[in-house]
Amino acid sequence: MDLNPRHGQRLIQLARDSIAYGAREHRPLPITPADYAPPLRQKMAAFVTLNAHGRLRGCIGSLQANRPLVADISENAYAAAFEDPRFEPLTAAELAETDIHISIVAPPRPITFRDEADLVAQLRPNIDGVVLADQEKTATFLPTVWRDYPAPAQFLRELKRKAGLRPDHWSDAITASRYTTRQFGARGD
Repeated sequence: MDLNPRHGQRLIQLARDSIAYGAREHRPLPITPADYAPPLRQKMAAFVTLNAHGRLRGCIGSLQANRPLVADISENAYAAAFEDPRFEPLTAAELAETDIHISIVAPPRPITFRDEADLVAQLRPNIDGVVLADQEKTATFLPTVWRDYPAPAQFLRELKRKAGLRPDHWSDAITASRYTTRQFGARGD
């Protein structure tokens, strides 16, 4: 990911523009990738997280790189603001008070483990984003979620809960993958 802070600022502005456009037009900002710097046109996956007054307000993203990064940001920013099923749609007035954070996602890699204790032992706090799946139930936590659940066992329990599983659930069908992210915050960092 050869993205610099200037690229990050551009992506944050793009996310904000897509949300503002979406509030008026009820769809994401249309993107012409050729209008952006070459690193921003690469196929990459990203999550857009919205926070208002220090609280989560929406988070939608992609784990697989299927489109140019600028298109992924535009679509996911719109979806985080207006389509996250956990929240009411963002209002135009709220946008000014909303911090936008972007996580560029490296391709997930499978984790090989013997049992739950082995999986917990392999998790790297503040580094790993984790995808957990058991048949049709799947969930992911970005690396930033370690701030809320700093102990690996707690992180895994909450991830199971997010997937719709009991916190003490375990089966031989569980799979896990890890990924890292490059973070860009509302202040251009």
